[in-house]
Amino acid sequence: MFQSQIVILIVDAQGELTISETIAGTFAVDQKELGVAQWVFDNRHSAGLGTDTLPGAKALYLPMVASSGVVGVVGVLPEETEKGFDPEDIHFLESFVNQTAMAMERVMLAKEAHEERLKAEAQNVRNTFLSSVSHDLRSPLAVVAGAASTLLEKEASLDRPARLELLRTIHEETDRLERIIRNVLNLTRLESGAITVHKEWQPLEEIIGVILNRFSDRLTGRPLELKIPPDLPLLPFDTLLMEQVLSNLMENALRHTPTGIPVEITVTPQKSAVMIEIADRGPGIPAHEEKAIFSKFTRGTNTQMGAGIGLSICRVIVEAHGGRIWAENRPGGGAAFKFVIPVEGTPPSMIPEKELP
Repeated sequence: MFQSQIVILIVDAQGELTISETIAGTFAVDQKELGVAQWVFDNRHSAGLGTDTLPGAKALYLPMVASSGVVGVVGVLPEETEKGFDPEDIHFLESFVNQTAMAMERVMLAKEAHEERLKAEAQNVRNTFLSSVSHDLRSPLAVVAGAASTLLEKEASLDRPARLELLRTIHEETDRLERIIRNVLNLTRLESGAITVHKEWQPLEEIIGVILNRFSDRLTGRPLELKIPPDLPLLPFDTLLMEQVLSNLMENALRHTPTGIPVEITVTPQKSAVMIEIADRGPGIPAHEEKAIFSKFTRGTNTQMGAGIGLSICRVIVEAHGGRIWAENRPGGGAAFKFVIPVEGTPPSMIPEKELP
C-alpha cells in the first residue's frame, strides 16, 4: 500500500470544478492540474500521473461516476512521485472512488429531497398565511363597510344614539384591523431579526395600566381583578413589545369569553423572574391544544381564534426576552395564560415621589 495526499473536486454553483474542502493531507491544485481534472470530469476517464493521458500531471485524477453521471473528481498525489502507481494501487483507488461517488450521490439526493421538502413546506406556510390573514381581515372589513354604508344611506333617518353606535363599531373594528396588521408585521420582523429587543428597567404596573385604559370600553360591565404586589420592583423589558404581549392576551380573553365573565390579572414575583397571568372563566382550552395554540396559524377547535398570529407573536416576544409562555385550563373552568420574564442584574432604585425635586 502507498501513502498519498488526496483532493476531491466537485462542481460549484457556477458549474466549475472546485476543491470541496481544504484539510490536512490535501495538496495544492494549480491551473495546470485543474485543467487535467476538468478533462477527467468532461470525459469520464482517468488521466494524469501513471496513465497514457496527460501523464505530465503531478497527480492521478479519477472521475467519480455515479448513476446520475459524474459528480466530481478525485486527485491522488503519491508521496514518492517518481514511483507512481502499480496496478494494485490503481485498482484500490478505483474502488475507493466508486464508493465515494455513490456516497456523495446519496448525500446530494438527500439534500435535494430536503430542499424540495422545505420549498413545499414554505409554500404551504405562505398559502396558510394568506388564507388565515384573509379570514381575519375579512370580518372587520365587512363590519366597517356595513356600518359606513348604513351611515351614508340612512344618515338622515338615524337618531344620534344610532349614529354613535355605528361610529363606535367602525372605531372598534378599525382598531382590530390595526392590531391584526401590527401582529403580522411584527411577527415577520421578529422572526427575520429585523426587530431587536431593547430592554430597559421599567415598572410593569404602568404598562398594565396602559393596556387596561386601552380596553376600558370593553371592560365596562365586566369584573376585573388585579393582583399586583405593591412593592413590585422594576423589570427589564421592551416597552412596545411587552405592551403587545399584554394587549394580545387581553384581546384573547375578552374575545373568547361572554360579556360579564371576569378577567383576572396576577403578577407573581419569583426567585429570579416575574410571572404574569391573565385568566378568565370562559370555555377553556380544548384538550391537548395547550401548546399548539401558540403556533402560527393555529385555531382552537371550539372557538374562532383567528389566524393564530396573536398568541404566536406573544410566544416569540416572550422567548426573545429569555422567558417562556404557556396556557392551562383552570379548575372550575376557564383558561389561564401565563408567561415568565427573567430578571437579570440589579434594578435601579426608585426615588419616592416626595423626594423628587
